[in-house]
Amino acid sequence: MIKEFDFSVDLLKVILWQYNDAEKLQKLLEQKQQWFNVNQTSYWNNWVRDVFDLRTANDFGLSVWSIILNMPIIAEAGKSDSDAPAFGFEDNYQNFENGNFFSLISTQIKLTTKQKRLILQLRYFQLVSNGTIPEINQFLKSLFGEAYVFDSYDMNYAVYVFTDEVDSDIQFIIDQFDLLPRPAGVGTAIIYRRDDLFGFEDNYQNFENGVLADFNSFKPI
Repeated sequence: MIKEFDFSVDLLKVILWQYNDAEKLQKLLEQKQQWFNVNQTSYWNNWVRDVFDLRTANDFGLSVWSIILNMPIIAEAGKSDSDAPAFGFEDNYQNFENGNFFSLISTQIKLTTKQKRLILQLRYFQLVSNGTIPEINQFLKSLFGEAYVFDSYDMNYAVYVFTDEVDSDIQFIIDQFDLLPRPAGVGTAIIYRRDDLFGFEDNYQNFENGVLADFNSFKPI
């Protein structure tokens, strides 16, 4: 929750009582006040929106948060040495001058502003969360809407269920970045659709307040 700030400034408070009848001074301060009402307030409101608030930050603000959270907001798709199209001889692919012909440049995938916001919000919550199921569910509701997590009760997985259809760009971030919060030492499993779950009411609970589902449908990451 972002606290609401009041950025307004009342310049007329600086006038001492003995200058209350100084019309020219009053006029100058009133004009200055009008300027502050437009420029000062809008500047700080824009700063909160574009930089301070992770939910609405633009690309510049997200770059600042990336540094603060020490979380790169890039995705790379490079080839490993084992499958790279290198030219050379024998085990180390050496050429005549004892090197190999191989491009060391990896391909960087350009992320959208929405994807960057998601990465940094997940990273922020990962750093401040205590890892409890109720707290994680509250965060998921605010970030994804219809999504929740439950415990597998064997310390193997925290199972995330995304009940609405997840956009491909969001699913890419979830799958590529290990940022879903959970207790230390616990893995993550994901169910993107719950069509095969059995239970009752909103969270598909059964008689013992759990979810009956095929664990083979989980996608561990």
